Amino acid sequence: MDDHHVAPSDPAGSPDHVTVGGAEAEEIRRFWARLRLPGLVDVHTHFMPERVLHKVWEYFDGLGPMTGGLEWPITYRKEEAERAGILREFGVRAFTAMVYPHKPGMARWLNGWAVDFARRTPDCLHTATLYPEPGVEAYVREAVEAGARVFKAHVQVGAYDPADELLQPAWGLLAEAGIPVVIHCGSGPAPGKHTGPEPIARVLARHPRLRLVVAHMGMPEYEEFFGLAERYGEVRLDTTMAFTDFSESFMPFPRRALPRLAGLGDRVLLGSDFPNIPYPYVDQLHALERLDLGDDWLRAVCHDNAAGLFGL
Repeated sequence: MDDHHVAPSDPAGSPDHVTVGGAEAEEIRRFWARLRLPGLVDVHTHFMPERVLHKVWEYFDGLGPMTGGLEWPITYRKEEAERAGILREFGVRAFTAMVYPHKPGMARWLNGWAVDFARRTPDCLHTATLYPEPGVEAYVREAVEAGARVFKAHVQVGAYDPADELLQPAWGLLAEAGIPVVIHCGSGPAPGKHTGPEPIARVLARHPRLRLVVAHMGMPEYEEFFGLAERYGEVRLDTTMAFTDFSESFMPFPRRALPRLAGLGDRVLLGSDFPNIPYPYVDQLHALERLDLGDDWLRAVCHDNAAGLFGL
């Protein structure tokens, strides 16, 4: 992994060229430059129609039950273009538009918006979503044919069983296409009716080649989701919010599981939840560094694993 070049592929230029992110951008660029990376790949960022995103922010502001009742200030409460610009200043080479429905009839509309966003945002990995409803296989196929490279599923917000029979054809289609699905299925920050490892285990038993990326490392059921990743070679995990001081304060990662985390180093991907995080973006990177799993592990997690998965 020592043959990386530091020159970034985004329009922001060299690590010293900082206009949007300021001191934080400089610190983040020093982080990946020290690792001899060309930048970062973040598989868990949220871009969605502005009125939908503003509703999400209102939910966080109101300490809705799915936030676990935690104070959750939105650090990057900016307009769409500025948010994308901040990621580019950070040196994020590729990111996602994690859209997700909370009710029937919403997913196809979100997928239509995501097509347009991907066209006008070339560094965004074209993202799509799904929901257990009649017609789901048809619109998932439409999204795949339109060029979707990653899907988002949110079991907690959608309040659905991922093993619902309505979803089985869609899971099969995505497994066959080899398209990753970033799925929030752990019970953090608050449990839902269908969160936890058991429903996902039923999905994987039927679709063992499905490329599931378990969001948030599956917190707080870290070790149970590690077990699924160890059993199924296409299961991955993203780091979103894991190991940060914020998450450690209420859902700490069990230190006894560090050797297993190291062993899964080729299937852990950087995720952040940008812009909906209650702390600076750089905190996620420092949290990963503090695990002390070595520079090779950091290089793989922060760039190489996702670059390989998405053919960057």
